[in-house]
Amino acid sequence: MYLLYSALLAVGLLVSLPYWMFARRRSGRYREGLGERLGRVPPRLQPQSDPAIWVHAVSVGEVLAVSELVKELRRRFPQYRVVVSTTTATGQNLARKHFGEDSVFYFPLDFEFAIRPYLSVLRPRLIVLAETEFWPNFLRAAQVSGARVAVVNARISDRSWPGYQRFRPILQKVLQNVDLFLAQTEEDASRLRDIGAPAERVQVSGNLKFDVTAPAPPAIVASLRSTFQQAGAGPVVVCGSTVEGEEGLLLRAFENVLASHPRAVMILAPRRPERFGEVAQLLEQLGIRFWRRSLWSGDAIAGGVFLVDTIGELASLYVLADVAFVGGSLVPRGGHNIIEPAQHGVPIMVGNHTENFRDIVSLFQSQDAVRVVGEAEFPLVLMDLLSSEAERVALGRRGAETLRSQMGATEKTLRALEQLLQASSAHVGAGP
Repeated sequence: MYLLYSALLAVGLLVSLPYWMFARRRSGRYREGLGERLGRVPPRLQPQSDPAIWVHAVSVGEVLAVSELVKELRRRFPQYRVVVSTTTATGQNLARKHFGEDSVFYFPLDFEFAIRPYLSVLRPRLIVLAETEFWPNFLRAAQVSGARVAVVNARISDRSWPGYQRFRPILQKVLQNVDLFLAQTEEDASRLRDIGAPAERVQVSGNLKFDVTAPAPPAIVASLRSTFQQAGAGPVVVCGSTVEGEEGLLLRAFENVLASHPRAVMILAPRRPERFGEVAQLLEQLGIRFWRRSLWSGDAIAGGVFLVDTIGELASLYVLADVAFVGGSLVPRGGHNIIEPAQHGVPIMVGNHTENFRDIVSLFQSQDAVRVVGEAEFPLVLMDLLSSEAERVALGRRGAETLRSQMGATEKTLRALEQLLQASSAHVGAGP
């Protein structure tokens, strides 16, 4: 099975090579970290006396989710070297900021020749995979190396669920190489068992994202707040993690806002960096005044759009919102995480395509802590919220209270990982 999988993976990479080369030349994507992905261990990770705990987080969302966990692993287990891998460049940049460049690297491609050098150099005692990273060759090689493997914050989305079910006979064998599954919800745990995870290895620990602390506000937050006050700007609508096909809908709704509130500001943060230029062109076509974050030098902002064409600042910018909209949800993309605006106690709106965060959104809905609207309803609900400060305050307060009620997943996860580490240490100490 593994030989066939490796052959198919190689064929898939070869077939898609023209796309990767085109994307690399056009936008610079996939250029960084190619050697690391192919198994060249960077000098900063060269062998040390301490064995490692290896945490893998695919992209920005997973990096944020494990940030408290990594911090606690380092504090509680100083005898281990805690390293973090990512798959995407944006995740890599954020991980380096959070965890230090010397501890962060790109996850290798799922070929033995790329995986084994990392296992040899790092000698991981424990490997922690965030959410659902089921790489067959990696999981098998990790088990053969003697490392314990845990999947934390595990979830099976509605979109991926049918595919996992179709490949259950294969997944069942692959998942035997995982020692512990820590699911976000009972439904996720049930789905994991259904696709082949051994029932005795599946536990529910909650969602790590509820425990992520709000970041310290960068200087840009104070600068914008001061600018808004001096210019008499407001209300402020923050639209975060927006996707293709969504900005046009949001901007047309904002034009209605400007008709009633001529000094209103939209802080608009597209999800993908490669789309920053595209969204700037859309703003020009619509004739809406806008300022680009990367070019902004402190001049007055009022009656237009502040386009966030940088990475890593959105989570802090939600604090400026009178109303926050979390994107990827007005169009069928599955939505994005609503926890970041909830941390600041601001009222939250999302579209009705939130399958990727169904449990979180359902929880907030049950507490009347989020407004879920369709494309046609969005402008009307937005205007209603902007016209009622009391409703905005109450909605934001319920969101913050709902968030606080769900905290504790990090501690549960740490206790389970500690038991796994103790079992691993006992196994190593016992020798052959």
